[in-house]
Amino acid sequence: MIIALPVAGNQLCMHFGHCESFAFFDVDEVQKKIKGKKMLTPPPHEPGILPPWIKQQGADVVITGGMGARAQSLFQAAGVQIITGAQPGNPEDIVMSYLNNSLQTGPNACDH
Repeated sequence: MIIALPVAGNQLCMHFGHCESFAFFDVDEVQKKIKGKKMLTPPPHEPGILPPWIKQQGADVVITGGMGARAQSLFQAAGVQIITGAQPGNPEDIVMSYLNNSLQTGPNACDH
């Protein structure tokens, strides 16, 4: 499984479309561990461009603080699970919380 997170300043970026880079974690769901991580710079932000790019990177899940409705619908159509409302923090810690079913989420931080 591949989990993608938007990152800014080595922390989870609260707005999906305004991040500096994306962290892609290759994880083992059964053993609950991170097998690998790669950081990629996304293409310039334009509406609708990031979901297909992230899907091309092999992502199965996207964890973010906030994401607009259009991006959510594009991910859903592509079969990518979306988790919004994640709190700022270290991306590795967030992924481990997800794997351990202890990820705390709140409201979607994006209002469009």
